[in-house]
Amino acid sequence: MTLNRTVNLIIRFLGKPVLVGLCAAALLLLVFPEIRQQDNSVEQSSIDLDNRSQANEWAGPVSYSNAVKRAAPSVVNIYTRTITKSSNHPLLDDPYFRRLFNNQQQRIQSSLGSGVIMQEDGFMLTNNHVIDGADQILVLLYDGREAPAIVVGKDPETDLAVLKIEADNLQPISVGEPAQAQIGDVVLAIGNPYGVGQTVTQGIVSATGRNGLGLNTFENFIQTDADINPGNSGGALVDSYGNLLGINTAILNQAGSAGIGFAIPADTAEKVLNDIISYGYVVRGWLGMDAFPLSQPIAKRLNLPIYQGLLVRAIYNGSPAFLVGIQPGDIVIKINGEPVTDRQTSISQIADVAPGAPIELEIWRQGATFAVTAVAGIRPTSPG
Repeated sequence: MTLNRTVNLIIRFLGKPVLVGLCAAALLLLVFPEIRQQDNSVEQSSIDLDNRSQANEWAGPVSYSNAVKRAAPSVVNIYTRTITKSSNHPLLDDPYFRRLFNNQQQRIQSSLGSGVIMQEDGFMLTNNHVIDGADQILVLLYDGREAPAIVVGKDPETDLAVLKIEADNLQPISVGEPAQAQIGDVVLAIGNPYGVGQTVTQGIVSATGRNGLGLNTFENFIQTDADINPGNSGGALVDSYGNLLGINTAILNQAGSAGIGFAIPADTAEKVLNDIISYGYVVRGWLGMDAFPLSQPIAKRLNLPIYQGLLVRAIYNGSPAFLVGIQPGDIVIKINGEPVTDRQTSISQIADVAPGAPIELEIWRQGATFAVTAVAGIRPTSPG
């Protein structure tokens, strides 16, 4: 009983102050509701901060004008002129009619494209198909000046050509890192489509390392959905900071194929530029063997136990492959330790080896596998 009475006294003693405190707190919340919102605002501000940081991570710039201002002065318009002789009419074989007509009639054909200034001393890059066969090449600079250009060298295997102009105050383009380009990155294509003047289109990187398209011997294209139209060839594909990622070269020319364009990576273009300036041609590794990719149907037809590799069908006499004993019928299954996946990749892999450097090959022959080390030769240059 004493214990119960003590508890009741304590509750009665504490109850009044607690009850008064709760009533006071309730009154304060009613009179000053902002007190209740402070805690919510702290929590909400934390959420807003998280959302803001996430938005900053995903959002891009509202405008790409700074990238264009940085890159556009390095992109030029190229106009070419080709003089062709008209075919002789059979009547012109007769001396009488020959006196009446001029059998040396000439016809002038014009075409256009784009180019990129790579060095301040006037060296620039464009596509080989833009200037191939041209008798005259005229370059229109970003500031409106015009300058005749000469062809320093051409590389049909990558569809690139090096031109040279004589002009002051040229702005070479800043070269980026195409190997770091990721699918989804924003890119800008700058060129001279349809001869309307310098134009900028915007898109994303749609794919990297595209090959097997049959456009060039060496293919490692950056694919983009930025509009690339006739006249854009030879122009610049730049990143959102104005750095060169590639030289625009082609579109997929099929019905309904809008938004599929290709650019030659800037590092490939720079090698072509430097080699042509230094040597007059592009220096590439070479083994001297004619091979085609092995497929499962071919392997079954030939009763082979492997389905992947390069099947050698001919060897050039005295070539690096000949000197290490590779024979027709051999199958190359690895190059420098990497499995052979397709012909394009293997050709590029061999070409990237400096002449005189070793190339390790793993060969399958009649059920046995062995390794050889060849010394890369110099790949013969293609005509043109």
